[in-house]
Amino acid sequence: GSTNLLGLLPHSFTPTTQLSMNLGMAIPLWAGAVITGFRYKTKASLAHFLPQGTPVPLIPMLVIIETISLFIQPMALAVRLTANITAGHLLMHLIGGAALALISTSPTTALITFIILILLTILEFAVALI
Repeated sequence: GSTNLLGLLPHSFTPTTQLSMNLGMAIPLWAGAVITGFRYKTKASLAHFLPQGTPVPLIPMLVIIETISLFIQPMALAVRLTANITAGHLLMHLIGGAALALISTSPTTALITFIILILLTILEFAVALI
């Protein structure tokens, strides 16, 4: 939480923009959830590998696909988180540069762009708090 807030400061670095950091957080949380699920609700956890009403010939393939899906989850979570944080920072940088470039040519457009930048900064601050 606090590292994301510090990342909003100019010329600072947010560790969660690195995929390795997000994978380091996602894998243990995912493993804990999966292990706890299998330990305390084994039948329900195994039921996720085979949806109800699956035709018999598709059962082996579906179990393989669901198993692969289970192991891909932490990677997908980490990639989504990294992309969203990086996109937010990149968008703020680009809109800020556009506002600066527009000051000399069109002050009214620059003001509108700056207001958009302020609103985006508020959004990023809220996301960092989450």
